[in-house]
Amino acid sequence: MKPCMLLLPLALAGCLQTPEATSPAASAGASAEAAANATSTTGSGLLSQYHWQLNDAIDSKGRRIDALFVGTNRPVQLDFSADRLTVVNSCNNMGADYSIKKGRLRIGPMVSTLMACHDAALAALDDAIAQRLKGSLNVNLLARGDTPRLQLVTDSGDTLSFTGVPTAQTRFGGPGETAFLEVAAQTVPCNHPLIPDKQCLLVRERHFDEQGLVTGTPGAWQPLDQAIEGYTHTPGMRNVLRVKRYTVNNPPADGPSVAYVLDIVVESEKVGQ
Repeated sequence: MKPCMLLLPLALAGCLQTPEATSPAASAGASAEAAANATSTTGSGLLSQYHWQLNDAIDSKGRRIDALFVGTNRPVQLDFSADRLTVVNSCNNMGADYSIKKGRLRIGPMVSTLMACHDAALAALDDAIAQRLKGSLNVNLLARGDTPRLQLVTDSGDTLSFTGVPTAQTRFGGPGETAFLEVAAQTVPCNHPLIPDKQCLLVRERHFDEQGLVTGTPGAWQPLDQAIEGYTHTPGMRNVLRVKRYTVNNPPADGPSVAYVLDIVVESEKVGQ
């Protein structure tokens, strides 16, 4: 079978990568501006330490906004960097600049890719998000306990409630190291004392410069006897992944001292049998 290659931009400078009913946040909840002021040395603040996953959305009359809930396993997610808001799990990659002033989240013009989605509900999700994530929204952040909550209220009265899930950087206590791993199309047998006939990914390290051009010589192929968080392997597909590599502090005796978290898939190829 003739190989079919799909090459995606490396985007080395960065990339665009899950219900309970809630009421408006109580006054005891800290405002997002106050939370943002309690920043780390990078200035990213509490917002950037979590993936914010939509768990509830109601309009001004208390009715659930069903258009915002398309995939039960892939809820709409907001990721914040120092000054950039990215929407995850929509039809297209979406993002905008943002700022927080006096308890208001001000969102700049939303920028989106133009990919066509065949699922009508998923295609409509982009519009449903863009209609609500624009202009100035009232923002409340309840940061008590292990699970922070974020609430955005539009001027029209729509209330969007999000649950915070710690980012990998938060969980592992540091920014991690960027690396590129090429994953072979087929897994290989590997030894495991508790799992007979275990199959492992076959990987080798790759190198690219800031323009996304290949540099150096690929590393040696070797089995990877652990998962890459966020990556699901499809037999017959060779992939090049941009990953974040984190040091695991105090790993268990039988656990790895390094964790790999998928950033983006930069290259995919279907390999013939």
